[in-house]
Amino acid sequence: MTDAVSPALADRIDRIGRTAAVAGVVGLVAGGAGAIFMPAAFFRAYLLGFVFLTGLSLGSLAIVMLHHLTGGTWGLVTRRVLEAATRTLPLLALMFVPLVFGLSHLYVWARPEVVQGDAVLQHKQPYLNVPFFLARAAIYFAVWNAVAFLLNRWSREQDDDGATATLDGVRRFRVLSAPGLVAYGLTVTFASVDWVMSLDPHWYSTIFGVIVMGGQALSALAFAVAVLFLLREHEPLRGVVQPAHLHDLGKLLLAFVMLWAYFSFSQFLIVWSGNLPEEIPWYLERLHGGWGWVSAFILLAHFVLPFLLLLSRDLKRHAGTLAAIALALIVMRFVDLFWMIAPSLPPAPLWQRWMDVAVPVGLGGVWLAVFARQLAARPVLPVKDPYFRETFLDVVR
Repeated sequence: MTDAVSPALADRIDRIGRTAAVAGVVGLVAGGAGAIFMPAAFFRAYLLGFVFLTGLSLGSLAIVMLHHLTGGTWGLVTRRVLEAATRTLPLLALMFVPLVFGLSHLYVWARPEVVQGDAVLQHKQPYLNVPFFLARAAIYFAVWNAVAFLLNRWSREQDDDGATATLDGVRRFRVLSAPGLVAYGLTVTFASVDWVMSLDPHWYSTIFGVIVMGGQALSALAFAVAVLFLLREHEPLRGVVQPAHLHDLGKLLLAFVMLWAYFSFSQFLIVWSGNLPEEIPWYLERLHGGWGWVSAFILLAHFVLPFLLLLSRDLKRHAGTLAAIALALIVMRFVDLFWMIAPSLPPAPLWQRWMDVAVPVGLGGVWLAVFARQLAARPVLPVKDPYFRETFLDVVR
């Protein structure tokens, strides 16, 4: 079998990239124009899009490392999609820069006049201050990019000369992935506290980072399923992506849906039963008024419906239905992040809410265009991986 990308596949990826780039330019131009007159609304929408896209890339990095440690054919067919997503991390580091200019619009702890009159913020100031915040962000991106760079470089070497195309050669993927997952857990926990939890610095949750990690893994896996669906009919993927692989991916989606729900309910149960004044207002604000309807929608569309649908064996083996569920989960991940972020900030007038769509669409279009370019730049299957050879040679014959 060959790992060459067929003209049809290359054209499909190119069309995805060009369409995404156009959407990205339109969204960013509209958002940039709005930023002149509505900076607070712009930076809120920008943070939402940035956190969502960072979750896609970091979730992909975590799943790649998980596959290197555990194996499985599901990872062999999704590996190159996930690796391409990890190679967008330098872009996300660049996307972080505009947030530096909006810290005072987003975080009350970045406003000296507010900190002076708040004893809680004064107590947290050694951690929640602008220089340390930026230094931590630099550390996070350095760790993430370093791990992604090594995994992708070794994967490229495997394609180019087969240097790691032996069982001994692939061991270094596992050697890096074990501490890499530990580093991922630590950095994502702190990053979620910095970028999202500190929007309401009087509130805290010890499980918040775990919830964010579960959401990142779910969104990344759903994204990989959706991309496989779009590309599966073209060589060299045709005949390789089998119903059994879709079934495995569907089971993993079900597992991550349940994990996200378990983590989220655990946080709610602990906070609600504790009923502490510094914790419970975070949920009270999200369970009343319009946000209460959003909460009910998240419960239904992010957990109940996907859980019930993914219990079906036949459904998990049907590519179109599984891809539709995956796309719905990606949308719900965005809604869930919006539910986390927006209530912690001053409410925006209805006529400014278009920014919450335009800016994330702009950022997402740029991200997807870069992803498509990265995906097209390398073979879409790791055909020189020894586990791939053992598993798929009989299939393609």
